[in-house]
Amino acid sequence: MTVVGIDKIGFYTPGMYVDMAELATARGEDPNKYLIGIGQSKQAVIPPTQDVVTMAANAAEQFLTPALKSEIGMVLFGTESGIDNSKATAVYLAHLLDLPQNTRAIELKQACYGATAGLQLAADYVRVHPQAKVLVIGADIARYGLRTAGEVTQGGGAVAMLVTADPTILALDDVSSYHTEDVMDFWRPTYRTEALVDGKYSTNVYLDFFKTVWADYQQQTERTIADFAAFAFHLPFTKMGRKGLRQILPEATPEQQASLTAAFEASQEDNRNVGNLYTGSLYLSFLSLLRHGQLAANNRIGFFSYGSGAEGEFFSGVLQPNYRDGFDEEKLAKQLADRQRVSVAEYEQVYASQLSNDSRDVQLAVGEETATYYLAGRQHEQRQYRKQ
Repeated sequence: MTVVGIDKIGFYTPGMYVDMAELATARGEDPNKYLIGIGQSKQAVIPPTQDVVTMAANAAEQFLTPALKSEIGMVLFGTESGIDNSKATAVYLAHLLDLPQNTRAIELKQACYGATAGLQLAADYVRVHPQAKVLVIGADIARYGLRTAGEVTQGGGAVAMLVTADPTILALDDVSSYHTEDVMDFWRPTYRTEALVDGKYSTNVYLDFFKTVWADYQQQTERTIADFAAFAFHLPFTKMGRKGLRQILPEATPEQQASLTAAFEASQEDNRNVGNLYTGSLYLSFLSLLRHGQLAANNRIGFFSYGSGAEGEFFSGVLQPNYRDGFDEEKLAKQLADRQRVSVAEYEQVYASQLSNDSRDVQLAVGEETATYYLAGRQHEQRQYRKQ
C-alpha cells in the first residue's frame, strides 16, 4: 500500500503581537488568569493588509519551489474566515501562487476541523494517485470582539502542508475515528464578523468528543497509549489541550506520563505565543512539537482535531527519519522572534481598522508591509492582492 502523509509544512503569522499580561491588566484581570488559567502569553495581531488568502500564500511560499508549484494538482483550503460566500479562498490562493490552471481548488468549512478534512481528503486522493501532490491549508483569523469573554482566545495565522506519497515528515496511518453531533457551542451567523461562543460548554464538548474518538480508535486498532510518543491537540488556547491529555494520562505508566507531558509542553510552545488559529491550531501544535520536542524516527504521534458545532477526529501518523528536512526551522524561529509588541491601545486600533464589511473602495496603508503577499485594498467590490 502507498505510504502517504505530510511532506512539507510552513507557517505564517503577521509581525505584531499583544502581550497577554498587559491585556489582562488593561481589562482589570489578574494576569495569571490569562497566562496560567487560559495558558496564553502572546496573541497575534492581524493588520488589515493580511487576510486568510495572503497568510496562506505566505505560509506555502516557505517551501514551494517553481518545480513543486508545477506539480500541485489540488488545493484544499480549510477556513471559517472566508472572504466570499461563493468563490473559494483556494481559487484566490492558486492564482496568487501561480499554480497550474489544471488544479482543483476547493474551500472546506466546519469550524476548526476544516484543515483536517482537507488533510484526510488529500491523503485518500494520493493513495489512489501516488504521483499527485496536494496543498492543504488551515488559515483563520479568530475574532470574538474587544472586551468580550473570548477576547483572550483570539489570534490568527496560516499553516500550509504538502501531502504526497513517501512523505518527508509524517506517514499517516490508515485508521481514524470521527464523531459528529449538532451542538451549539460556537457559531458565527453570516451577518456577524465576530463569533458567538459558550466557552465552558464548548470545552466540555471538546473533552467529551476526545474521549469518544480515542476510545473508538483504540477499539479499531487495538493500540494503547503505550504506542504513542506524543499527542498533538487542537489548541484554541493551550489549557484546553492540557485538559484533554490529562483525561488519558492515567492509562500510561509513570515514566510515559512524564514523557507525554514533556511532549505536550513542546507542542504548545508556539500556540502559547501566537494564539488561536482555528483550523490551523492543531497543525501549529504539531509543528511546535517537531521544533521543540524530543522525537525520533518511527515515533507514533496521535492527533485530536475538533471543530465546534461539532465534529471531532482522532488519527495518527509515524514520524519519518528526515522529518526536520520538511520545514525551515531557521525561518520559522526568525519569524516569531522578529515580531513587534504593540500596546493594548495599538492592538485595539488595528482590530478596528479591518477592511469594512461593505462595498466601498478602500486603499490600505501598505507602506510598512513586509510580507511577500499582502492585501492592498478593494476596488469595484474585488479584493486587490499583491506580491512584493
